[in-house]
Amino acid sequence: MRKILVALLIALFSIVTISKADSLSPERVEGARTVSTETAKLLFDKGYLFLDVRSLNDYRTGHIPGAYHLSVRSDFDEQKLSVIVKKDQPVVMYCNGTSCLGSSIAIEKAVEWGWKNIFYYREGIKDWNSKGYPVFAIEP
Repeated sequence: MRKILVALLIALFSIVTISKADSLSPERVEGARTVSTETAKLLFDKGYLFLDVRSLNDYRTGHIPGAYHLSVRSDFDEQKLSVIVKKDQPVVMYCNGTSCLGSSIAIEKAVEWGWKNIFYYREGIKDWNSKGYPVFAIEP
């Protein structure tokens, strides 16, 4: 009985570990440069364009000041992206952090469509908030 219980616990642990690993965003995305929170802040201070690809509700709750919004889940397409940023213009894309796949998915699409100057802010708004950097919220 004990061997069965140990085997079940090991199997359960393996499933949880695999599912957690699958939900983490990739460390790098082909065609983009991954930047840390500190580097994202430097780019922000220099006036780089930021693109928040989270849901509209998340964006309204709090986003990096001046960031444009284009949800990867609902309205992210080549034409809408081109209205916000030109293909050779630098852009920093972010979402909720390392457990959010939105920015990596958006970047993969943008690279496929020909965007060439993308910064992948993998740590996203979660880490931005933890550092005490400015956040803008839209009142409901």
